[in-house]
Amino acid sequence: MTDALTQLRSMQSADLPVHGGRTLAYVYDSGLPEIDRIGRGAVAAYAGSNGLDPTAFPSLLRMETEVVGMAADLLDAPETVVGTVTSGGTESVLLAVQAARDAHPEIDRPRMVLPTTAHSAFHKAAHYFGVEPVMVPVGPDFRADPAAMAAAIDERTVLVVASAPSYAHGVVDPVTEIAAAAAAHGIRCHVDACIGGWVLPYASRLGRDVPAWTFAVDGVTSISLDLHKYAYAPKGTSVLLHRTPQLRRPQFFASAAWPGYTMLNSTMQSTKSGGPLAGAWAVMRSLGDDGYERLARDVFEAVDRIRAGIEKMPELTEVSSPDSTLIALGTDASCDPFTVCDEMAARGWYVQPQMSYAGAPATIHLSVSAATLPHVPEFLDALAEAVAAAVAAGPVAVDPGVAAFIADLDPLALTDEDFDGLLLAAGLIGAGSEPGDPSTSSGHSLALPQRMAEVNAMLDLASAAMREALLVAFLDRLTRPSRAHRG
Repeated sequence: MTDALTQLRSMQSADLPVHGGRTLAYVYDSGLPEIDRIGRGAVAAYAGSNGLDPTAFPSLLRMETEVVGMAADLLDAPETVVGTVTSGGTESVLLAVQAARDAHPEIDRPRMVLPTTAHSAFHKAAHYFGVEPVMVPVGPDFRADPAAMAAAIDERTVLVVASAPSYAHGVVDPVTEIAAAAAAHGIRCHVDACIGGWVLPYASRLGRDVPAWTFAVDGVTSISLDLHKYAYAPKGTSVLLHRTPQLRRPQFFASAAWPGYTMLNSTMQSTKSGGPLAGAWAVMRSLGDDGYERLARDVFEAVDRIRAGIEKMPELTEVSSPDSTLIALGTDASCDPFTVCDEMAARGWYVQPQMSYAGAPATIHLSVSAATLPHVPEFLDALAEAVAAAVAAGPVAVDPGVAAFIADLDPLALTDEDFDGLLLAAGLIGAGSEPGDPSTSSGHSLALPQRMAEVNAMLDLASAAMREALLVAFLDRLTRPSRAHRG
């Protein structure tokens, strides 16, 4: 019998590396092996504990209240603040929207006011909870326009949202003005600080210029911040803070309408492993305030060195001046972002492509971690080589026939045959599989491409609705059951 752990290690070798500072998306690496060991050990120790009933596992209750307390201290929270540990930023956002909706049962068709740069988790919340998103264009610096946000508030508005920072461009919205407008109408203001919440306070402490965004801003009623990002905790933990218990109460769910135990939940989950909470608590207690300040110093030094290096590459431009650890780069006409991303991957670095949106061009996105600092010279060398290779190859072009095929597709009526036709035209499937293979349709096998520039350029041509439909179809095809290996 093959050892399952050996199999896991073998399979994992094909994944992006989570250590070493070379993956600039999805993972956040402190570069401290001992901290990683502590976090993983705590996760394993509590993997069987259940957060469903805090009275049954009082150690989980203690850890949650202490984690929330650490977050509250960091974010200038008043003594009235309360909070909940969730599974990630999306769950924190969902709960913030659900609580805002349920606080106003008298409003039949509630709305929330969002800058167009707000995280897509708010659109997921809108879809789940029937809260209409009112989208407000941002300024040329990609920051929310507070006057336009205020003008969008009406009698159906239950929530106004700001970002600290926005993911796509790394800039902090003018929270002071946005929160004041919300407060003037008696409406909640949520600050999505999922990616910046644990690093921006240290940026301010280090003397960097960060716009005000914490509970020190009047009118801010809730804040979300992820611990598995710049608190460097294991996946997946986030915190949702409310200024008062009254604001949090609609978030809770209770049901005695069945013959079993009375269900009582603070989050969207019922049963939940205590592992991620224990991992976060152990990492946070081990690093402490001084440890996080050192890590913040390292990550911002890495950001500054990367930005200085990019200034020497005329083909690249920063599309915004980042307030945090996120950098968005555009390219000139000599090359394209998607090819640069491919060339970086070929050199052992993962950087994230971002599609064009609302007239803004496609970009290269960097999420810098503390572990990247020692490797900045290697990163800049690789980036210069990647840009040179992209310039030599020229901007990626989509075959006119494929472009026409995409233009003729209806996102509301996309069939398996339509999707297969597009995959075949793009070279992503080949004949030869057996009919009935769950990962195929029409006798074709799905192949993951080694280079993504052509695929991303194809998606970039599609409308937002078409892009969503194509990616849903791709995910459906990619995740059909594998039944060939049963151990």
